[in-house]
Amino acid sequence: MQTPWWKEAVVYQIYPRSFMDSNGDGIGDLNGITSKLDYLKELGIDVIWMSPVYQSPNDDNGYDISDYQAIMDEFGTMEDFDRLLSEAHKRGLRIVMDLVVNHTSDEHAWFVESRKGKEGPYADFYIWRDGKADGSEPNNWGSCFSGSAWQFDEGRGQYYLHLFSKKQPDLNWDNPKVRDKVFQMMAWWCDKGIDGFRMDVISMISKTANMPDGKANGGLYGDFGPYCVHGPNVHQYLREMNERVLSRYDLMTVGETSGVTPEQACLYAGTDTHELNMVFQFEHVDPKGKYGKWDDRKMPLVTLKKILSKWQEELYGKAWNSLFWDNHDQPRAVSRFGDDRPQYRVRSAKMLATCLHMMQGTPYIYQGEELGMTNYPFKSPDEFRDIESVHAYEEWCESGRVSHEEFWPCIAAISRDNARTPFQWDDSPNGGFTKGTPWILVNPNYREINAQAALKDPDSVFHYYQKLIALRKQYPVIVHGKYRLLLEDDPDLFVYTREFEGEKLLVVCSFTEEEREISLPEEFKEAQCLIGNYPDLGDEGKEKRLVRPYEAFVYFLRQ
Repeated sequence: MQTPWWKEAVVYQIYPRSFMDSNGDGIGDLNGITSKLDYLKELGIDVIWMSPVYQSPNDDNGYDISDYQAIMDEFGTMEDFDRLLSEAHKRGLRIVMDLVVNHTSDEHAWFVESRKGKEGPYADFYIWRDGKADGSEPNNWGSCFSGSAWQFDEGRGQYYLHLFSKKQPDLNWDNPKVRDKVFQMMAWWCDKGIDGFRMDVISMISKTANMPDGKANGGLYGDFGPYCVHGPNVHQYLREMNERVLSRYDLMTVGETSGVTPEQACLYAGTDTHELNMVFQFEHVDPKGKYGKWDDRKMPLVTLKKILSKWQEELYGKAWNSLFWDNHDQPRAVSRFGDDRPQYRVRSAKMLATCLHMMQGTPYIYQGEELGMTNYPFKSPDEFRDIESVHAYEEWCESGRVSHEEFWPCIAAISRDNARTPFQWDDSPNGGFTKGTPWILVNPNYREINAQAALKDPDSVFHYYQKLIALRKQYPVIVHGKYRLLLEDDPDLFVYTREFEGEKLLVVCSFTEEEREISLPEEFKEAQCLIGNYPDLGDEGKEKRLVRPYEAFVYFLRQ
């Protein structure tokens, strides 16, 4: 059987607001993306996934959509989008759109009509509930962005559910007319020629009919998870989506499914479940510190290996993995999992790339990851633009629950704004991102870390990613090979093999600045080194191998 194109592809995620500004207003836009397609083609990627570019009041940076079939003014026009799509396709690049259909903006025409009253064609497009006898919220659920998940609407005299911002009311997917509207909109984009969808919080579209209080777990609000995540009809609705839209086009589909287990992933994206191609799981980027997700401690490597290996092993032959270190909602990979100090940044960025791209699944590169871009050195909450970070600081610090000094390192390390600082194109003002005032601060290290410098340097992180992508297209074992973890209890080294039809890989990645010595498996002592992040290959062929700080190398064997 022919391998689906999305299994062999490498995806590059663009956060349009921060990628490239073409008109000097300080905000990235569609024409800016079009102007940089040749850069992406040179990198070697196959697919561009864009975070939302639809019309939006921008309460949550475009994830609050007021019109699914219009482009946000700041990003350009539909003509600009059509040109981007055409120019991408000319270069053999595909475009995947961000589909946000768990909720809309409260300024969407559907919600404007729904809040008018309990009668009318849009009355049940959203999730409305009466308050308790004392007028308080229907239950104690908390929003993902802090505060209550319920908002009272004076006009309608009821509360509406918003699992995110109060300007993001949740759609009622149990209403077949909602599904009809969503599927019509999706087909409209597919007919335009797009190549797939990344589906935002798609595991939350089905809620239980009864909505009891959730466990408070020591916080101010209760957990909605058991009643809203992987809900009773989610698979029925995704199969309907597949039947009515997805199966009719040659698409790549990936669902954001927070809290998913391998067993559940096989339901969403199993080889024969007729829902999605793959899902994002977040176990490896989901710390559980004393402040919830806000935790500046590094996950122990043994734990990280256990998580990633579980997904490699339990999905093999059953479903397809999505491989990523970071995205628009996560801090920078080299700052979180590697070492962003100047002497180790490049080496550890290459190591992380090796570790991920040699696993089974479709790799995702987040903009700037291929340069080794780092977290921003935030000094104050006034520098945040992200609604989640702003609200979290208010909930934890301004409420007096914890001191600024204690909480600040955690929120500064994890804030989504780390990923959203402008792309660093060159060493000119604002990193070449804009000639205006950028909507968010540019990382001051842009003079050293930028695309122009990386392209000129044959030893750059960029050129290393280029080699990894090329290897993926050359060796079937990288795409299809069965994974096996070695040295599972080693606290510093991530070592694994891949095997497919007589081809075998040994991948060794050091997550420490300390030198280590390892014994190579006998069969790899005379193997070919495919790639490594040091200019020399070290002790190749010797019985024991010295592994240098943040070193990575891959041995290949054809049996």
